[in-house]
Amino acid sequence: MRDVSRPVKAINNTWKEITLHSTSKKKQEDRTESTASIQAEQALERKRHNTLILVLAGIMAIGPFSTDMYLPGFLAIGKGLKTDIAHVGLSLTSYFIGVSIGQIVYGPLLDRYGRKKPLMLGFLVYTVASLGCALSPTINVLVAMRFFAGFGACVGIVGSRAVVRDLFSGTEMARMLSLLMMVFGIAPIVAPTIGSFIVSAFSWQYIFLVLAAIGFLVFLAMGKFLRETKGRDDSISLHPKNVMLEYVDVFRNRAFVTYGLAAAAATAGFFSYIAGSAFVYMKLLGFTEIEFGLIYGGNVVGLVLSSQINRVLLKRHSAPQVLRTAAAAQFFLIMLLVIGGFTGFVGKAAILGLIFCYLFGFGCIMSNAIALALEPFTRNAGTASALIGSLQMVAGALSSGLVSYLHNGTMMPMVLMMAGCTCIGLLLLFGSALVVNRSPETHNR
Repeated sequence: MRDVSRPVKAINNTWKEITLHSTSKKKQEDRTESTASIQAEQALERKRHNTLILVLAGIMAIGPFSTDMYLPGFLAIGKGLKTDIAHVGLSLTSYFIGVSIGQIVYGPLLDRYGRKKPLMLGFLVYTVASLGCALSPTINVLVAMRFFAGFGACVGIVGSRAVVRDLFSGTEMARMLSLLMMVFGIAPIVAPTIGSFIVSAFSWQYIFLVLAAIGFLVFLAMGKFLRETKGRDDSISLHPKNVMLEYVDVFRNRAFVTYGLAAAAATAGFFSYIAGSAFVYMKLLGFTEIEFGLIYGGNVVGLVLSSQINRVLLKRHSAPQVLRTAAAAQFFLIMLLVIGGFTGFVGKAAILGLIFCYLFGFGCIMSNAIALALEPFTRNAGTASALIGSLQMVAGALSSGLVSYLHNGTMMPMVLMMAGCTCIGLLLLFGSALVVNRSPETHNR
């Protein structure tokens, strides 16, 4: 009798192989689909990240564009409004006053209503005020409109830092701020060139029309691409007394005091350089206006490069380590310039090189100091960011004013002010190292 079990076994084995092959193929297809889905999600996340960087860059750039683009038009503005340069300069002063006051106002608003709405409101105010500048019939109207332009534009400084704090922390936040510092540094190089072209090709009014257009484009970009990073928080009061208490509460944080004041000291040193650089380079060292522009631009390029090198350093070292090393190096360099200035043994090349290196260190210091100052805050990051900005503006105004007041026909007022500010920052960082060297606790009160 023939054995019928063999064909049956063969059929069963074949069926098992088909089933296993089918199952294996299905699993492979599932893995392929899963991998493709993950890759698509990662690509979408990268696209969102890059878009966020571009939007934040536009928000940050509006500040330096607003100050540097219209500087080449001072003579034309004075002629057009029948006034002198000194009165035209008041429009720059009123702009900075608007920035200083506005930051204090926007801080609590950003914490109460979220980031997006106050940002868009500020840029709407800026756009309308810039149109008002273009249509100003007198210098007094221009000065008033520039105040409101500063009041609107300052939300970009406060808001962008608050958004970065919402999305990042620690070293990653410092790296992101370094990237934004690059944009903040490139703008002063590009803006005067654009302003000069506009004034020569058209008239000074078109500078403010272009600024209004830039502000409106950023406004539209925020509306479409910027997602809310912090929801509305009704627990934050806007009563003046409570707002003041909120600022006092922020200032009581030891890490904020250390790093916030260090950032303000660094800003004061930078403003001292701005206040005295034209006199030192053109009057004392004999450079022409064109050469001065090239030197000034070269220094800003160094500042931009340092911000990007800082991102690389943060991959291997902590933000406090990079910050303290940069501050110590900056102090050493500026002291060489102080000694050289007193002894007379420093020439043009040494002055240019030492100042370039000083500003190179400034880029590393600012990104890390601001990141570390904001690190303890989540709920009231907008208030903390606003307070840092105000401290920077006040310190910068005081230092630049002192450089002008102490002017004696030498470079020493500028150099000594830069050295003094650097020394204050260094003392703050090293003097309180034992207190804030440990990771600060999150500040949510």
